[in-house]
Amino acid sequence: MKKAIYPGSFDPLTLGHLDIIKRAAEIFDNLTVGVLDNHGKTPLFSVEERVNILKEATKDLPNVKVEFFSGLLVDYARENGYHVSVRGLRAITDFEYELQIAQTNKMLSGGALDTMFLTSDVEYSYLSSSGVKEIASFGGDISKCVPDFVVKPVYEKYNIHK
Repeated sequence: MKKAIYPGSFDPLTLGHLDIIKRAAEIFDNLTVGVLDNHGKTPLFSVEERVNILKEATKDLPNVKVEFFSGLLVDYARENGYHVSVRGLRAITDFEYELQIAQTNKMLSGGALDTMFLTSDVEYSYLSSSGVKEIASFGGDISKCVPDFVVKPVYEKYNIHK
């Protein structure tokens, strides 16, 4: 059975993330979306909220499960038998950053963790969670950036009522 993990903060989940999840779910028998609980950052949504959002977004994908983890991806992957990490790429600048992380993870895992890159659909190539947060913080329209059911909770985090 082929299984992989798609790690990230998903704060908030974007349509670009969802596109990568759906496409990776077609490639792998089992895909785990690993929500990083990074204590070094102050997220918009708690890890529990992000996990619940992702579970709702992937409820129709039977081979996808959502879990949270903290610490190093390589440790989580080793403990759970993952040998492939999926990462999305929007632009060449993403590749430089992601390649460095992929090579570091390969080294830290003793060669046991490979990274598979999926390029984003052109429709989502401009999307980033940080961009969505900035637009939302000024009351801009994020309806073309995130799943419908995520729009209201994002605005509520900024105390914006639309």
